Amino acid sequence: MHLVNICRQPISGRRAVRNAPWCFLMLCCLMAPVFGRTMHEQRGQLKIQVISDRMTVAMTGYPQVYLQGEIDAGAPQRFQALIDSGHITAGSDVYLNVAGGDPRAGMALGRMFRAAGMATHLGTPRPPKRASVAQKTAVCVDACVYAYLGGLYRWAPSGMDRIGFSVPPPTGANALPDVQAYLKEMGIDPAALAATTTPAQTGRTWMTAERMMADGMANNGKLALTATTNLSAPAPSIELRQVERKGTHRVTIECRPGQTTVTAFDEVGTQRARQVAARSARSYFQLGDKLLLSELRDGVVAEGDAFAIRRSYPPADLVDLVSAWSFSAWVDGRSQAFRDGFSMPVHAVHQQLSDYFYACWRAAPWPPRQKKPG
Repeated sequence: MHLVNICRQPISGRRAVRNAPWCFLMLCCLMAPVFGRTMHEQRGQLKIQVISDRMTVAMTGYPQVYLQGEIDAGAPQRFQALIDSGHITAGSDVYLNVAGGDPRAGMALGRMFRAAGMATHLGTPRPPKRASVAQKTAVCVDACVYAYLGGLYRWAPSGMDRIGFSVPPPTGANALPDVQAYLKEMGIDPAALAATTTPAQTGRTWMTAERMMADGMANNGKLALTATTNLSAPAPSIELRQVERKGTHRVTIECRPGQTTVTAFDEVGTQRARQVAARSARSYFQLGDKLLLSELRDGVVAEGDAFAIRRSYPPADLVDLVSAWSFSAWVDGRSQAFRDGFSMPVHAVHQQLSDYFYACWRAAPWPPRQKKPG
């Protein structure tokens, strides 16, 4: 603070010359966090801004990286340098507001995002209070789309934010081989990418959030549900698994003669799992909107880094699970304001569930389901 006060004082003559180096050094030290984010940028280059202070990380869980401008050919090298120096860390949130640029550089950035498990969004740094709508709106066009698709977790645009192409993306024989290879590497269907775009009066084609989610362009923090089966007797089993940004969810079903068990695991960390189990007031499953197998207290246990809900399941009712749109497992806290758990889109693995159902029937046939009276 002493040096700051010296720099603020009006000084002249020899004293000014003597104090100038100290003032310059002090200002550089104070501004280092700002310079560190922009020192590699020149006019016409993609702007890379990193926000990783303790408050931001505490509130969001991850450092935030903002990319603005156009993707130039040197952008991947500068981004990699920030990764190598530790300024950008694995798992960061990347926010894009980029009006095109070099497609190959966009794909190179996308590969970096995927390798580091980063999440991509559309967004701008916090604007001034009186900022215009245009200043608050993020747009991701052409080369930016390829960078966006590199995110392991990809959030669909919301509000006024838009993503798309200045011209429809080429497909089939017209598509560049390296673009085709990149999309395949990222798990994106080129035909679906083209079908997702909707022509606009401006000549650009914008993708809608709904179509992006339906066609796999965006996943809003959830990777695709997978199913692993063991269909051999005497105890066929299936495990449903979905990885999310904040953890992994699993459901296992085991059928034996006279008993079928369904167990839901929510991997939230050892400490958190113990807290959820300790404060549980009720735990239950849901098929769509239908609540079932509810149990008060003691129906959930902590097992390693997960809390688990385990129930004996009527074998005849497995047909309902096979045909359900979603399966959920929930734990209510003692206050209704708290609920832990997850929901899975089990319709996505309908065929595997159907195969498992018939494997259970062959291994341990059960009597027909009794009709409810009335």
